Amino acid sequence: MSTTQPLGRTAVATPLRVRDQAREAAALIAFSAATASALALGLLLLTHLGSQG
Repeated sequence: MSTTQPLGRTAVATPLRVRDQAREAAALIAFSAATASALALGLLLLTHLGSQG
């Protein structure tokens, strides 16, 4: 096995705090809601315009 780090030195990432995880989760929820709303509005607009033909 080959490693890219010298022996005895391990890079340990500090875990995110709960408030940081909650902030990221809230941002993901907001992004998902905005995307879903935009898609739904676009489909509604397309069906509305298509039914007037």
